[in-house]
Amino acid sequence: MSGVVPLGMVALDAVLVVVFSTFGRGAHSEGLGAAQVWGTAWPFLVGLAVGWLILLVTRRAPGSVGSGVLVWVATVVVGMVIRGIGDARVPHWSFIIVAATVTAVFLIGWRAIRAAVRRRGRRSSAGVPNR
Repeated sequence: MSGVVPLGMVALDAVLVVVFSTFGRGAHSEGLGAAQVWGTAWPFLVGLAVGWLILLVTRRAPGSVGSGVLVWVATVVVGMVIRGIGDARVPHWSFIIVAATVTAVFLIGWRAIRAAVRRRGRRSSAGVPNR
């Protein structure tokens, strides 16, 4: 990585975490005001920040699928720990599964799509027919 934080990638990840939080609140018919969504999102945004800090320190390519996995794990683990501390109990197993699945699709998914598009573009420019 060049030492410059790819702000668009950070912003996309943060927006996706907020979308996850908003969808979750909506699915449970909970309030969707900014403060309410923030109350759900902030532990996961802290986890996201931890993941991005690790990416920066280790100089990993932030758009790679592997970096998406790292950011995803940090987001879920730190988010769940903060929620658990705040609630004084371990989050319900169903919430852990849903949160892990949705954030994986979001945080790893866009990177996987990006990698596939780049691969396809390289094949096309190299004269290799696309299937």
